[in-house]
Amino acid sequence: MTLARPPLAVVVKGWPRLSETFIAQELVALEGAGHAFEIWSLRHPTDIKRHPLHAQLQARVNYLPEYLHDEPERVWRARTMAQHLPGYAEAYRIWRADLRRDLTPNRIRRFGQACVLAAEMPAEVLGLYAHFLHTPSSVARYAAIMRGLPWSFSAHAKDIWTSPDWELKEKLSATHHGAAFGATCTGFGAKHLQQMADTPDRIDLVYHGLDLSRFPAPPERSLRQPQDPIQFMSVGRLVEKKGFDRLIAAMALLPPGLDWHWTHIGGGGLGELLQGMAEDAGIANRITWRGACDQPEVIEAMRRSDLFVLPSRVAADGDRDGLPNVLMEAASQSLPILSTPVSAIPEFITQGTHGLLSEDRPEALAETLLYAARHPQRLAEMAGAALARLRTDFGMDPGIAQLSRRLRAMLQGS
Repeated sequence: MTLARPPLAVVVKGWPRLSETFIAQELVALEGAGHAFEIWSLRHPTDIKRHPLHAQLQARVNYLPEYLHDEPERVWRARTMAQHLPGYAEAYRIWRADLRRDLTPNRIRRFGQACVLAAEMPAEVLGLYAHFLHTPSSVARYAAIMRGLPWSFSAHAKDIWTSPDWELKEKLSATHHGAAFGATCTGFGAKHLQQMADTPDRIDLVYHGLDLSRFPAPPERSLRQPQDPIQFMSVGRLVEKKGFDRLIAAMALLPPGLDWHWTHIGGGGLGELLQGMAEDAGIANRITWRGACDQPEVIEAMRRSDLFVLPSRVAADGDRDGLPNVLMEAASQSLPILSTPVSAIPEFITQGTHGLLSEDRPEALAETLLYAARHPQRLAEMAGAALARLRTDFGMDPGIAQLSRRLRAMLQGS
Protein backbone atom coordinates (compact mmCIF):
# COMPACT_ATOMS: atom_id res chain seq x y z
CA MET A 1 0.00 0.00 0.00
CA THR A 2 1.44 3.37 -1.06
CA LEU A 3 0.77 6.24 1.32
CA ALA A 4 -0.52 9.49 -0.15
CA ARG A 5 2.03 12.29 -0.40
CA PRO A 6 1.36 15.64 1.33
CA PRO A 7 -0.68 18.36 -0.45
CA LEU A 8 1.84 21.18 0.11
CA ALA A 9 5.29 21.65 -1.46
CA VAL A 10 7.62 24.01 0.41
CA VAL A 11 10.41 25.47 -1.73
CA VAL A 12 13.55 26.73 0.02
CA LYS A 13 16.92 27.92 -1.20
CA GLY A 14 18.91 25.49 0.94
CA TRP A 15 18.17 22.95 3.65
CA PRO A 16 19.24 22.87 6.37
CA ARG A 17 20.99 26.18 7.02
CA LEU A 18 22.34 27.35 10.38
CA SER A 19 21.72 30.99 9.44
CA GLU A 20 18.01 30.39 8.72
CA THR A 21 16.74 29.19 12.09
CA PHE A 22 13.56 31.21 11.53
CA ILE A 23 12.58 28.93 8.63
CA ALA A 24 13.18 25.76 10.63
CA GLN A 25 11.21 27.20 13.55
CA GLU A 26 8.28 28.04 11.29
CA LEU A 27 8.18 24.69 9.51
CA VAL A 28 8.34 22.73 12.77
CA ALA A 29 5.47 24.88 14.09
CA LEU A 30 3.42 24.32 10.92
CA GLU A 31 3.82 20.57 11.35
CA GLY A 32 2.64 21.02 14.92
CA ALA A 33 -0.41 22.87 13.58
CA GLY A 34 -1.30 19.85 11.45
CA HIS A 35 0.21 20.74 8.08
CA ALA A 36 1.79 17.97 6.04
CA PHE A 37 4.32 18.98 3.42
CA GLU A 38 7.51 18.06 1.64
CA ILE A 39 10.53 20.33 1.29
CA TRP A 40 12.05 20.98 -2.13
CA SER A 41 15.49 22.55 -1.77
CA LEU A 42 17.38 24.33 -4.54
CA ARG A 43 20.71 23.65 -2.89
CA HIS A 44 22.37 20.96 -0.81
CA PRO A 45 23.56 21.82 2.71
CA THR A 46 27.00 23.31 3.22
CA ASP A 47 26.97 23.67 7.03
CA ILE A 48 28.62 20.85 8.95
CA LYS A 49 26.51 21.40 12.05
CA ARG A 50 22.73 21.40 12.43
CA HIS A 51 20.39 22.94 14.96
CA PRO A 52 18.29 20.62 17.14
CA LEU A 53 15.25 22.12 15.37
CA HIS A 54 16.28 20.48 12.12
CA ALA A 55 16.06 17.05 13.72
CA GLN A 56 12.49 17.78 14.88
CA LEU A 57 11.13 18.25 11.37
CA GLN A 58 9.35 15.17 10.01
CA ALA A 59 8.96 16.37 6.42
CA ARG A 60 10.68 14.56 3.58
CA VAL A 61 13.40 16.65 1.94
CA ASN A 62 13.92 16.54 -1.84
CA TYR A 63 16.86 18.21 -3.58
CA LEU A 64 16.50 19.78 -7.01
CA PRO A 65 19.56 19.88 -9.29
CA GLU A 66 21.74 22.61 -7.81
CA TYR A 67 23.32 23.14 -11.22
CA LEU A 68 21.62 21.79 -14.31
CA HIS A 69 24.82 20.35 -15.75
CA ASP A 70 25.25 18.21 -12.62
CA GLU A 71 22.22 16.07 -13.49
CA PRO A 72 21.59 16.48 -17.22
CA GLU A 73 19.57 13.28 -17.67
CA ARG A 74 17.24 14.19 -14.81
CA VAL A 75 16.79 17.72 -16.16
CA TRP A 76 16.05 16.66 -19.76
CA ARG A 77 13.69 13.91 -18.63
CA ALA A 78 11.84 16.40 -16.44
CA ARG A 79 11.62 18.98 -19.20
CA THR A 80 10.14 16.42 -21.57
CA MET A 81 7.53 15.57 -18.94
CA ALA A 82 6.91 19.24 -18.14
CA GLN A 83 6.26 20.04 -21.81
CA HIS A 84 3.14 17.86 -21.59
CA LEU A 85 1.75 19.71 -18.57
CA PRO A 86 -1.23 22.02 -19.19
CA GLY A 87 0.54 25.23 -18.18
CA TYR A 88 3.97 24.62 -19.68
CA ALA A 89 3.50 26.92 -22.68
CA GLU A 90 2.38 29.78 -20.44
CA ALA A 91 5.24 29.21 -17.98
CA TYR A 92 7.69 29.15 -20.87
CA ARG A 93 6.25 32.42 -22.25
CA ILE A 94 6.57 34.14 -18.87
CA TRP A 95 10.07 32.81 -18.32
CA ARG A 96 11.17 34.05 -21.77
CA ALA A 97 9.84 37.51 -20.87
CA ASP A 98 11.76 37.35 -17.59
CA LEU A 99 14.90 36.16 -19.36
CA ARG A 100 14.84 39.12 -21.73
CA ARG A 101 15.01 41.42 -18.69
CA ASP A 102 17.42 39.23 -16.71
CA LEU A 103 19.74 37.45 -19.14
CA THR A 104 21.71 35.47 -16.56
CA PRO A 105 22.67 31.82 -15.96
CA ASN A 106 20.69 31.98 -12.73
CA ARG A 107 17.47 32.74 -14.62
CA ILE A 108 18.07 29.77 -16.91
CA ARG A 109 18.79 27.54 -13.92
CA ARG A 110 15.53 28.61 -12.27
CA PHE A 111 13.49 27.38 -15.22
CA GLY A 112 15.33 24.07 -15.35
CA GLN A 113 14.78 23.55 -11.63
CA ALA A 114 11.11 24.47 -12.08
CA CYS A 115 10.73 21.80 -14.77
CA VAL A 116 12.15 19.20 -12.39
CA LEU A 117 9.91 20.43 -9.58
CA ALA A 118 6.79 20.39 -11.77
CA ALA A 119 7.60 16.93 -13.14
CA GLU A 120 8.56 15.31 -9.83
CA MET A 121 6.05 16.82 -7.42
CA PRO A 122 3.49 14.13 -6.55
CA ALA A 123 -0.04 14.33 -7.93
CA GLU A 124 -1.36 15.09 -4.43
CA VAL A 125 0.25 18.54 -4.34
CA LEU A 126 -2.40 21.27 -4.32
CA GLY A 127 -0.19 24.31 -3.76
CA LEU A 128 3.35 25.60 -3.28
CA TYR A 129 4.85 27.83 -0.60
CA ALA A 130 8.29 29.39 -1.11
CA HIS A 131 10.63 30.92 1.43
CA PHE A 132 12.20 34.05 -0.06
CA LEU A 133 10.68 36.13 -2.83
CA HIS A 134 13.62 35.97 -5.25
CA THR A 135 15.01 32.68 -6.57
CA PRO A 136 12.85 30.17 -4.63
CA SER A 137 9.67 32.04 -5.57
CA SER A 138 10.69 32.15 -9.23
CA VAL A 139 11.13 28.38 -9.26
CA ALA A 140 7.85 27.88 -7.36
CA ARG A 141 5.98 30.26 -9.66
CA TYR A 142 7.13 28.68 -12.92
CA ALA A 143 6.40 25.18 -11.59
CA ALA A 144 2.99 26.23 -10.26
CA ILE A 145 2.02 27.68 -13.65
CA MET A 146 3.06 24.46 -15.37
CA ARG A 147 0.94 22.40 -13.00
CA GLY A 148 -1.97 24.86 -12.78
CA LEU A 149 -1.57 25.27 -9.02
CA PRO A 150 -1.59 28.27 -6.66
CA TRP A 151 1.63 29.37 -5.02
CA SER A 152 2.56 31.64 -2.14
CA PHE A 153 5.66 33.03 -0.46
CA SER A 154 7.30 34.31 2.68
CA ALA A 155 9.62 37.28 2.09
CA HIS A 156 12.39 38.37 4.42
CA ALA A 157 15.05 40.97 3.62
CA LYS A 158 17.53 40.61 0.75
CA ASP A 159 14.82 39.16 -1.48
CA ILE A 160 12.71 42.29 -1.05
CA TRP A 161 15.40 44.93 -1.36
CA THR A 162 17.57 43.52 -4.14
CA SER A 163 14.86 42.22 -6.50
CA PRO A 164 13.95 44.49 -9.43
CA ASP A 165 10.61 46.26 -9.21
CA TRP A 166 9.24 44.63 -12.36
CA GLU A 167 9.76 41.18 -10.88
CA LEU A 168 8.26 42.06 -7.51
CA LYS A 169 5.19 43.62 -9.12
CA GLU A 170 4.53 40.59 -11.32
CA LYS A 171 4.97 38.14 -8.46
CA LEU A 172 2.61 40.28 -6.37
CA SER A 173 0.03 40.62 -9.16
CA ALA A 174 -3.35 38.99 -8.77
CA THR A 175 -3.70 38.68 -12.56
CA HIS A 176 -0.15 37.87 -13.72
CA HIS A 177 0.16 34.40 -12.20
CA GLY A 178 1.24 36.09 -8.98
CA ALA A 179 1.10 34.65 -5.49
CA ALA A 180 -2.16 33.63 -3.84
CA PHE A 181 -0.80 35.35 -0.73
CA GLY A 182 2.46 36.56 0.69
CA ALA A 183 3.82 36.93 4.19
CA THR A 184 6.74 39.01 5.36
CA CYS A 185 8.38 39.28 8.74
CA THR A 186 8.59 43.04 9.29
CA GLY A 187 6.21 45.98 9.15
CA PHE A 188 8.87 47.82 7.14
CA GLY A 189 8.89 45.12 4.47
CA ALA A 190 5.11 44.57 4.56
CA LYS A 191 4.42 48.25 3.83
CA HIS A 192 6.81 48.20 0.87
CA LEU A 193 5.26 45.07 -0.66
CA GLN A 194 1.70 46.23 -0.02
CA GLN A 195 2.48 49.45 -1.90
CA MET A 196 3.70 47.41 -4.88
CA ALA A 197 0.84 44.88 -4.90
CA ASP A 198 -2.36 45.45 -6.85
CA THR A 199 -4.29 43.82 -3.98
CA PRO A 200 -2.46 44.86 -0.79
CA ASP A 201 -4.65 42.76 1.51
CA ARG A 202 -2.98 39.60 0.17
CA ILE A 203 0.28 40.64 1.89
CA ASP A 204 0.42 39.81 5.61
CA LEU A 205 2.77 41.00 8.32
CA VAL A 206 3.80 37.81 10.11
CA TYR A 207 6.56 38.29 12.64
CA HIS A 208 8.66 35.19 13.07
CA GLY A 209 8.51 35.69 16.79
CA LEU A 210 10.23 33.24 19.07
CA ASP A 211 9.13 29.91 20.46
CA LEU A 212 10.31 30.52 24.00
CA SER A 213 9.72 26.89 24.93
CA ARG A 214 12.90 26.08 22.96
CA PHE A 215 15.07 28.33 25.13
CA PRO A 216 16.23 28.09 28.71
CA ALA A 217 15.03 30.66 31.20
CA PRO A 218 17.38 33.64 31.31
CA PRO A 219 20.29 33.31 33.72
CA GLU A 220 20.43 35.14 37.01
CA ARG A 221 22.84 37.88 36.03
CA SER A 222 24.91 39.66 38.67
CA LEU A 223 25.35 43.37 37.96
CA ARG A 224 28.66 44.01 36.27
CA GLN A 225 30.60 46.95 37.70
CA PRO A 226 31.78 49.75 35.34
CA GLN A 227 35.43 48.95 36.03
CA ASP A 228 35.02 45.21 35.30
CA PRO A 229 35.96 43.64 31.93
CA ILE A 230 33.09 43.61 29.44
CA GLN A 231 32.34 40.73 27.09
CA PHE A 232 30.88 41.79 23.73
CA MET A 233 29.45 39.18 21.36
CA SER A 234 27.85 39.08 17.93
CA VAL A 235 26.13 36.43 15.85
CA GLY A 236 25.78 36.92 12.12
CA ARG A 237 27.21 36.06 8.75
CA LEU A 238 30.38 37.87 7.78
CA VAL A 239 28.76 39.86 4.99
CA GLU A 240 28.57 43.57 4.27
CA LYS A 241 25.07 44.22 5.60
CA LYS A 242 25.97 42.99 9.09
CA GLY A 243 28.41 45.89 9.52
CA PHE A 244 31.18 44.01 11.30
CA ASP A 245 33.85 45.96 9.41
CA ARG A 246 32.61 49.13 11.06
CA LEU A 247 32.36 47.41 14.43
CA ILE A 248 36.04 46.41 14.21
CA ALA A 249 36.93 50.00 13.33
CA ALA A 250 34.82 51.15 16.31
CA MET A 251 36.48 48.78 18.77
CA ALA A 252 39.87 50.06 17.64
CA LEU A 253 38.75 53.50 18.86
CA LEU A 254 37.93 52.36 22.40
CA PRO A 255 40.19 53.83 25.10
CA PRO A 256 43.22 51.71 26.05
CA GLY A 257 42.07 51.51 29.66
CA LEU A 258 38.83 49.67 28.79
CA ASP A 259 39.14 45.92 29.31
CA TRP A 260 36.98 44.27 26.63
CA HIS A 261 36.75 41.15 24.50
CA TRP A 262 34.58 40.43 21.45
CA THR A 263 33.38 36.99 20.38
CA HIS A 264 31.96 36.50 16.91
CA ILE A 265 29.83 33.50 15.87
CA GLY A 266 29.01 32.82 12.22
CA GLY A 267 30.53 32.06 8.85
CA GLY A 268 30.73 34.17 5.73
CA GLY A 269 32.95 35.29 2.91
CA LEU A 270 34.52 38.32 4.60
CA GLY A 271 36.23 36.35 7.37
CA GLU A 272 39.84 36.75 6.18
CA LEU A 273 39.32 40.43 5.35
CA LEU A 274 37.85 41.22 8.77
CA GLN A 275 40.49 39.25 10.64
CA GLY A 276 43.11 41.19 8.70
CA MET A 277 41.43 44.45 9.69
CA ALA A 278 41.58 43.44 13.34
CA GLU A 279 45.28 42.56 13.06
CA ASP A 280 46.06 45.87 11.33
CA ALA A 281 44.19 47.73 14.07
CA GLY A 282 46.15 45.95 16.79
CA ILE A 283 43.09 44.38 18.46
CA ALA A 284 43.26 40.79 17.14
CA ASN A 285 44.21 39.49 20.61
CA ARG A 286 40.90 40.84 21.97
CA ILE A 287 38.77 38.90 19.46
CA THR A 288 37.63 35.26 19.26
CA TRP A 289 36.30 34.02 15.90
CA ARG A 290 34.24 30.91 16.64
CA GLY A 291 32.82 30.28 13.17
CA ALA A 292 29.46 28.60 12.65
CA CYS A 293 27.84 27.23 15.80
CA ASP A 294 24.60 25.40 16.51
CA GLN A 295 21.90 27.06 18.55
CA PRO A 296 22.75 25.53 21.95
CA GLU A 297 26.31 26.85 21.52
CA VAL A 298 24.97 30.29 20.59
CA ILE A 299 22.69 30.41 23.62
CA GLU A 300 25.47 29.30 25.96
CA ALA A 301 27.69 32.10 24.62
CA MET A 302 24.87 34.60 25.14
CA ARG A 303 24.50 33.54 28.75
CA ARG A 304 28.21 34.28 29.37
CA SER A 305 28.27 37.69 27.61
CA ASP A 306 27.54 41.24 28.74
CA LEU A 307 26.42 42.93 25.51
CA PHE A 308 25.07 41.66 22.18
CA VAL A 309 26.20 43.83 19.25
CA LEU A 310 24.67 43.75 15.76
CA PRO A 311 25.73 46.84 13.74
CA SER A 312 23.47 46.21 10.73
CA ARG A 313 23.64 48.58 7.77
CA VAL A 314 22.41 48.91 4.19
CA ALA A 315 24.85 47.25 1.78
CA ALA A 316 25.93 48.85 -1.47
CA ASP A 317 23.49 46.69 -3.47
CA GLY A 318 20.56 47.65 -1.21
CA ASP A 319 20.62 44.44 0.82
CA ARG A 320 19.78 44.86 4.50
CA ASP A 321 18.51 42.95 7.50
CA GLY A 322 14.82 42.66 8.28
CA LEU A 323 14.28 41.96 11.97
CA PRO A 324 17.02 39.47 12.85
CA ASN A 325 15.73 36.68 15.07
CA VAL A 326 19.05 36.67 16.86
CA LEU A 327 18.06 39.94 18.57
CA MET A 328 15.07 38.18 20.09
CA GLU A 329 17.26 35.24 21.06
CA ALA A 330 19.57 37.65 22.90
CA ALA A 331 16.57 39.20 24.64
CA SER A 332 15.39 35.74 25.72
CA GLN A 333 18.61 35.43 27.75
CA SER A 334 18.38 38.94 29.26
CA LEU A 335 21.43 39.91 27.24
CA PRO A 336 21.52 43.69 26.63
CA ILE A 337 21.45 44.70 22.96
CA LEU A 338 23.28 47.29 20.89
CA SER A 339 22.18 47.56 17.27
CA THR A 340 21.33 50.15 14.62
CA PRO A 341 18.01 51.69 13.50
CA VAL A 342 18.12 49.89 10.14
CA SER A 343 15.04 48.45 8.48
CA ALA A 344 12.73 46.82 11.05
CA ILE A 345 15.10 46.64 14.03
CA PRO A 346 13.28 49.58 15.73
CA GLU A 347 10.07 47.51 15.55
CA PHE A 348 11.55 45.47 18.39
CA ILE A 349 14.18 47.75 19.96
CA THR A 350 13.20 51.27 21.03
CA GLN A 351 16.33 53.32 21.66
CA GLY A 352 17.01 53.69 25.37
CA THR A 353 14.06 51.49 26.35
CA HIS A 354 14.77 47.99 25.04
CA GLY A 355 18.38 48.51 24.05
CA LEU A 356 20.82 50.92 22.41
CA LEU A 357 20.52 51.96 18.76
CA SER A 358 23.56 53.66 17.27
CA GLU A 359 24.46 55.11 13.92
CA ASP A 360 26.71 52.66 12.07
CA ARG A 361 29.65 55.08 11.82
CA PRO A 362 32.66 53.69 13.72
CA GLU A 363 32.87 56.81 15.88
CA ALA A 364 29.20 56.54 16.90
CA LEU A 365 29.49 52.81 17.55
CA ALA A 366 32.59 53.36 19.70
CA GLU A 367 30.80 55.99 21.75
CA THR A 368 27.82 53.68 22.30
CA LEU A 369 30.05 50.73 23.22
CA LEU A 370 31.79 52.91 25.78
CA TYR A 371 28.44 54.08 27.17
CA ALA A 372 27.36 50.47 27.53
CA ALA A 373 30.56 49.57 29.36
CA ARG A 374 30.15 52.46 31.79
CA HIS A 375 26.42 52.05 32.52
CA PRO A 376 25.75 48.42 33.47
CA GLN A 377 22.66 49.33 35.49
CA ARG A 378 21.01 50.97 32.48
CA LEU A 379 21.90 47.95 30.36
CA ALA A 380 20.23 45.61 32.85
CA GLU A 381 17.08 47.73 32.84
CA MET A 382 16.90 47.74 29.04
CA ALA A 383 17.50 43.98 28.88
CA GLY A 384 14.59 43.45 31.27
CA ALA A 385 12.34 45.64 29.10
CA ALA A 386 13.36 43.76 25.94
CA LEU A 387 12.58 40.41 27.55
CA ALA A 388 9.18 41.69 28.67
CA ARG A 389 8.42 42.96 25.16
CA LEU A 390 9.53 39.67 23.64
CA ARG A 391 7.16 37.75 25.89
CA THR A 392 4.24 40.13 25.31
CA ASP A 393 4.46 41.09 21.63
CA PHE A 394 6.80 38.71 19.82
CA GLY A 395 5.61 35.22 20.60
CA MET A 396 5.47 32.83 17.65
CA ASP A 397 1.90 31.54 17.93
CA PRO A 398 -0.11 34.44 16.39
CA GLY A 399 2.00 34.44 13.22
CA ILE A 400 1.80 30.67 12.81
CA ALA A 401 -1.99 30.81 13.24
CA GLN A 402 -2.32 33.43 10.48
CA LEU A 403 0.03 31.58 8.15
CA SER A 404 -1.83 28.34 8.81
CA ARG A 405 -5.15 29.97 7.87
CA ARG A 406 -3.69 31.30 4.63
CA LEU A 407 -2.16 27.97 3.63
CA ARG A 408 -5.38 26.04 4.32
CA ALA A 409 -7.40 28.53 2.27
CA MET A 410 -4.92 28.26 -0.61
CA LEU A 411 -5.00 24.46 -0.60
CA GLN A 412 -8.78 24.46 -0.46
CA GLY A 413 -9.00 26.87 -3.37
CA SER A 414 -10.83 29.54 -1.39
